[in-house]
Amino acid sequence: MACESLPAANSPEIQNPSRSVGRFGVANIPVISIIDDDELVRGAVKDLVRSLGYVATTYSSAEEYLRSDGVRNTSCLITDVQMPGMSGADLQTHLMAKGDTTPFIFMTAFANERTRARVLQAGAFGYLQKPFDNDTLIECLETALKTRRCA
Repeated sequence: MACESLPAANSPEIQNPSRSVGRFGVANIPVISIIDDDELVRGAVKDLVRSLGYVATTYSSAEEYLRSDGVRNTSCLITDVQMPGMSGADLQTHLMAKGDTTPFIFMTAFANERTRARVLQAGAFGYLQKPFDNDTLIECLETALKTRRCA
C-alpha cells in the first residue's frame, strides 16, 4: 500500500476544524497523544508537535488516556516511562494485548536498559532520555507516522 500524502498545516482542510476526527485527526492530520505527569513536559512536547502541523492531545496519566476518546483517535503515542499508576511500558503492553497497533515513542528522565530493551523489542519507535533534542523526537515521530501510513 502506498503512503498517503497529508495536507499542509495551512491548507483549507486544517482551517475547518468541524470535519470529522479519525485515527489521522481532522482531515487526516495525525493525532499525537502525549502522556506525562509533568505539565511542563506535556506542554513543551505539545507545542513542538503542533508546530509540525499535527493535532496534539495531552494526558497526565496512562489511566486518563485510557478513559478518553483519544484511544480511538491516536495516530502515535509519546509517553513518559515512569508515572504514578500505570507506567508507559505497561500502557504499551496493555494496548498491544487488546490488538492496538498505535506506535509508541518513550521519554524518560530515568533511563533503564531493561525497560529500553523491553519497549523497543515490543516495537517502540524511540526511547529518549530527558532532556532530549527536538530533532530526535521529530525523526522518531515522522518514522512512526510514515510506517503507520504505509502498513
